[in-house]
Amino acid sequence: MKHVVITGATSGIGEQLARDYARQGWQVTACGRNQDKLSAMANDHASLTPLAFDATDSEQTYQALGRLSVVPDLIILNAGTCEYIDQGRIDVPLFKRVFDINVFGVLNCIEALQAGFSDATHLAIVGSSASYMPLPRAEAYGASKAAISYIANTLSADLAQQGVTVSLVSPGFVETPLTDKNDFAMPMRVSVKQASAAIQSGLAKGKTEVHFPRKFTFILKFLALLPMSWQIALARRMTRN
Repeated sequence: MKHVVITGATSGIGEQLARDYARQGWQVTACGRNQDKLSAMANDHASLTPLAFDATDSEQTYQALGRLSVVPDLIILNAGTCEYIDQGRIDVPLFKRVFDINVFGVLNCIEALQAGFSDATHLAIVGSSASYMPLPRAEAYGASKAAISYIANTLSADLAQQGVTVSLVSPGFVETPLTDKNDFAMPMRVSVKQASAAIQSGLAKGKTEVHFPRKFTFILKFLALLPMSWQIALARRMTRN
């Protein structure tokens, strides 16, 4: 039986992935901070094991993931958060909150698991298509996901010597409790079921980059090829709107 570890498994994309992999017969270690939610998920799926810890706490993370009895075949580091700033006013505590989970939470998990990496390991890190170009109010979120993109891509090069596969997952807008808080238009937003299916498909093929919905992400990738002055002008127009 294949084993997958999924962080951020108590809601949104992470929960859907955990349930989908469990239905397919995988041994699933579902990680999150909400013990009650994890226990409820375990009651629904016999092959799902709950593991509650706070990924922003390096000691908690090391102790929790160090207890795994089986080296996972697939690791999906999905836990994350999003907060926006207004009118370009920097809020350092907000940046720290976002980076603590989106960047250092990911690094804590990798550090805790890396001793068990082998040529059978597939590491998937969830970033965001928001990292492709400057977007209004997304200074903290976009910067954290840009950092994740760089980390994932450089790890892909470095860990190739060990035979480890590293995939960067860059979703567009997905219907989750996080995006439900957004007060702006979210073009081409997809359901968590669609997101889970796209991620599973891409990872099963061993892709180093999984991005979706592809029409939306290809538009962003094209805009990211424009001169930065044009990108900033577009961001200004989006801010005015």
